[in-house]
Amino acid sequence: MKIFEPFTLSGLKLKNKIVMAPMTRSRAIDNIPNDIMKEYYSQRSGAGLIISEATAVSANGTGYPRIPSAYTDIQIEGWKSIAKGVHENQGSIFVQLFHTGRVSASLNLPDGSETIAPSAIPLTSMQMYTDQEGMQPHDVPREMNLTDIQQAQDEFVQAATKLIKAGVDGIEIHSANGYLLDQFLDPGTNQRNDDYGGDYKSRAKFTLETTKKMADAIGASKVGIRFSPYGVFNGMSGDYKEITEAYTYLAQELSKIGIAYIHIADQRAAMSAPEFATQIWKTIGDNFNGTMLGGGDVWSAERAEELLEDGYDLVYIGRAFIANPNLIEKLKNKESLAAPDVEKLYTPGIEGYLDYV
Repeated sequence: MKIFEPFTLSGLKLKNKIVMAPMTRSRAIDNIPNDIMKEYYSQRSGAGLIISEATAVSANGTGYPRIPSAYTDIQIEGWKSIAKGVHENQGSIFVQLFHTGRVSASLNLPDGSETIAPSAIPLTSMQMYTDQEGMQPHDVPREMNLTDIQQAQDEFVQAATKLIKAGVDGIEIHSANGYLLDQFLDPGTNQRNDDYGGDYKSRAKFTLETTKKMADAIGASKVGIRFSPYGVFNGMSGDYKEITEAYTYLAQELSKIGIAYIHIADQRAAMSAPEFATQIWKTIGDNFNGTMLGGGDVWSAERAEELLEDGYDLVYIGRAFIANPNLIEKLKNKESLAAPDVEKLYTPGIEGYLDYV
C-alpha cells in the first residue's frame, strides 16, 4: 500500500506516509516537557512523522493547564530529550508551536502574564478547565497593540530557533482551531481597524509575517503550518465571506515563502464541525507548491489510502495513535485497534497515557 511507502518531506526522509497528529495531552507539569512525555512519543516513533501537541511560545500563550511550552531553558531541555528519544527509535518529530490568544483562563497562566488577542472579544460559548477551580469562563482579552504583535511573532521565532538547535526536525505553526493566528484570520474574532484587520489579506498578515520570519530564521524546509478552514472549534465563525479567496491567498503566499507543508485539520469528526461548504483542501492544494497533509477519523490503512487518492501526500492519524503505540504494525497486519479512554485524555500521570499496548 502507498501509505506505508517512504516519503521525502523537503529533504527529511520519512519511513512512511503516516503522521501522528498533534493532540493535547496535558501531562507537562508546570508546562515543562518531561520523561513520561519522552516515553509517550518514543513509543509512537513508528509514524513517518510525529507532530507534537500544541506547545506555547510564551507565558501569555499558555491558556490551558499542563500544556508544554518552549520559552525557558528547562522547557527546551525537555524537548531536546524527547527529540533524542524519537530519533533513537528512527523517528522524526516536528514541534507544533502556538499561542492560545483569547482561549485562556487566568488561573492557567503563569504569574505576570495576561490574555491577549487580536480584538477584545471573549470566547463565551464554552468554558475553560482549570486545575484549581474546575470550569471557568474564558478571560476577556486585551486587544494586542503593534508592540504586542511584534513580540508575539518574535516569540514564535525564538522558540523555533531554540527547538531546532535542541534537535527537533522542524516546526509546525498552529494557525488553526481558534488559537491566536486563527483568531487573526477570522473576521468574527478580528475586528481591528489597522493593517492587521479588515479584508482577508490584512487579516492574513499576522500569519504570513510570522511564517516568513520563522522560515528566515530556521529555513523554510523546516516549517509547516496547520489550518482549519470551516472550523467552528473555540467559537470560530466556520463559514464567512470570501473564505475561499482567503485560503487561496494564503496558499499562494506560503508557496512564495517555500515552506514544507500545509496541514488541513478536519474538524468534522472530532470536533462536530459542519460539512465543508467547498472542497477547500483541493483549492489550497491547487495553489500551494509543497506537501499537503490531511486526515480525520482514520482507523484503517484503507481509509488512509483513500485520502492519498483524494490528493493528500501525507495522512495524519489522531486518536488511534493514543491507544495504539504500535499503530503502524497493527495497520499493516490488519489487527483490531484499541480505543482511548476519553476520561483520561487530559489527566496528569501515566494512566491513559503510557498504559496502552
